[in-house]
Amino acid sequence: MTLDAVPPDLRPRVERTFSALESRGVRPVFARDRGGALTAVLELIPKGSTVAHGSSTTLIEIGFVDAVKRPDSGYRYLNSQWLAENDSAKRARLRAKLSVEADTFLGGVQAICETGEVIGSDASGSRQAWYVYGPPNVIWVAGVNKLVPDVEAGVRRVREVALPKEDARMRSAGAKGSYVGKLVFYERERPGRITLVLVGEALGF
Repeated sequence: MTLDAVPPDLRPRVERTFSALESRGVRPVFARDRGGALTAVLELIPKGSTVAHGSSTTLIEIGFVDAVKRPDSGYRYLNSQWLAENDSAKRARLRAKLSVEADTFLGGVQAICETGEVIGSDASGSRQAWYVYGPPNVIWVAGVNKLVPDVEAGVRRVREVALPKEDARMRSAGAKGSYVGKLVFYERERPGRITLVLVGEALGF
């Protein structure tokens, strides 16, 4: 792993975080910007494999969602299958079935601790379920704005930074808003399953 692309002012924090993540079984990758992040993510996913992802502003911002849903992407994009189902109950069951069976599942997280823990939060838990168990490969993508010193700061970030922004996003889209329904602490993972792509710019909430 090389950290040559990390800005000098960020390098101590990133080095500390990456060392801690590796000790906990998470593979860290650094991308200088969103373009580099998209390249890194696509290189991590073998062509021809099945791909699913949770709702993620970060994945949209790096261009991943637009890239993977193209007919010539080279991937079997599973989200399009459940999104085509009009019945909400059937759509939810299909989403769960396809997500757990995906070769790779992607999404974002709300806080990355310099001590190595990662914190994820959702109202329903629809992303956390597949981060925790199921797909053989999970890729998290997050901006450096998600870095925090420790777990206490991470929980504070979820409640005081990520939640208000997500709540505002949902209300602007005509929904009722958001809340912290599931708060998951990722302490340790079996090596080789989860990769974290940390991007050297602010992305997502």
